Amino acid sequence: MVWQPEIEEMKRRRAFAEEMGGEAGIAEQRRRGKLTVRERIDLITDEGSFQEIGKLAGAATYENDKLVHVRPSNMIIGLGEVNGRKAVLTAGDFTVRGGASDGGIGNKGGHAQRMALDWKLPFIRLLDATGGSVKTFEQIGRTYIPTNPVTPGVENLLCQVPVVAAVLGSVAGLPAVDACLAHFNVMVKGTSQVFPGGPPVVKAALGIDISKEDLGDERTQVYGSGVIDNLADTEADAFEMVKRFLSYLPDNVWQMPPRVDSGDDPNRRDEYLLSAVPREKRRVYDAYKIIDAVVDRESFFEITPFYGRSRIVGLARVDGFPVGVMINNPKRIGGSMDVSAGVKVIRFLQLCDTFHLPMIYLADEPGFMVGPEQQRQGIVRAGAKMLCATLRTRMPWITIIIRQLYGVAGQCHDRPSGMFKRVAWPSGHWGSMHISGGVSAAYRRVIAESDDPEAKQAEIEAKLEALSSPFRTAEAFNIEDIIDPRETRPMVSEFVQMAQPMLETQLGPSPTPYMP
Repeated sequence: MVWQPEIEEMKRRRAFAEEMGGEAGIAEQRRRGKLTVRERIDLITDEGSFQEIGKLAGAATYENDKLVHVRPSNMIIGLGEVNGRKAVLTAGDFTVRGGASDGGIGNKGGHAQRMALDWKLPFIRLLDATGGSVKTFEQIGRTYIPTNPVTPGVENLLCQVPVVAAVLGSVAGLPAVDACLAHFNVMVKGTSQVFPGGPPVVKAALGIDISKEDLGDERTQVYGSGVIDNLADTEADAFEMVKRFLSYLPDNVWQMPPRVDSGDDPNRRDEYLLSAVPREKRRVYDAYKIIDAVVDRESFFEITPFYGRSRIVGLARVDGFPVGVMINNPKRIGGSMDVSAGVKVIRFLQLCDTFHLPMIYLADEPGFMVGPEQQRQGIVRAGAKMLCATLRTRMPWITIIIRQLYGVAGQCHDRPSGMFKRVAWPSGHWGSMHISGGVSAAYRRVIAESDDPEAKQAEIEAKLEALSSPFRTAEAFNIEDIIDPRETRPMVSEFVQMAQPMLETQLGPSPTPYMP
């Protein structure tokens, strides 16, 4: 019992850490409808698995050399298990100095980040912090050049292990940027906001009075800008999204994505697919229903569903193997590629290429969105980026043309190298541009000089439409095959199985660095 006094002292200090920001701070956290940081960690990790690091770190108060109290650090870090797999966690504690940097002790965030990088483990950020504070200037007696010891290394982290972020309160400054330094992020409806500077900063800089909700809640960050991928109704819901996202990915880029027993026949032939795409070209269909008929049942997890809505992207499984899935959404601007959809797809392609997921693209691409608004947003440059991002990928890729492929946007479905397969349904049609608009441009003089311009245009269009049969393209071997739509799942299942040995040869970081 020689060291019993020190053991008791250790217990006392750990008890201070468990108090977090004290009763008042915890009560305010609950008033705002938020869980405490320790409740969050218990909820996202497997029971009893969390091993805290740096629990004794804090700002101590002494009287006559005797410890009176320790205000704990407002960041908790450690190792935990998430669905049986180890991960590194950091979690901000808003009850201690509002999560501001002057409430932090040492470089706990940087330590956790290095652990994830060195141990090659997924990295999870639970964000509820305001970032920098001018009170720090008073504490250290000076201002400082804005560098942060946490930031260096994150560019390598994103290329090697899955990084996810859950925004669980008002997040500003560096924590707001941390939310974007991730492969996937989520915020909670009604309680989360994200901004570089909050309402007081906006007031001082621009003279604008604005609430934190109007400035940075889900309306601007999820629906408007796409800064945050997914929206959760509760914190528990957000944690389930994090767990599900991670379930499709390996622990690091040197491992293969985990396969599970889906219990779904890989050779299932869904009769619905035979009638999924209407014969009338202007009629829409349910893109989600097509996805569900192709991938393993109930396996599709959509990413960024409220932004760039003309393209649906997400993770799924085929015969238990994780895959990336894309499909155009005809219910949103006809499924055409606008700037927001391009930004979304580029990030998704990078994600799948980084973590060795085969790509399944159910293509119905009418082309880049036209018009003055998209011109103002820079659709041409966005299209160029989209084309380059597609060509840089290396993962096995299968495209099933379910209706159309037109223009440069239609080119963003394949690569000149790597494992690539392209087939079409009988409903497929394609070209450099749509026949209706193309006839008006290419045959303008012929139409104008005819006795009946409308009839002449219709005549030319009918002649060209007859040439647009997908079977004529197959005759020229410009496409591998035209398939019965019901053959799609069996074909995709075989493709994904064949892709696994090739993916094993690609283990390690991608030649193209991941950019958030």
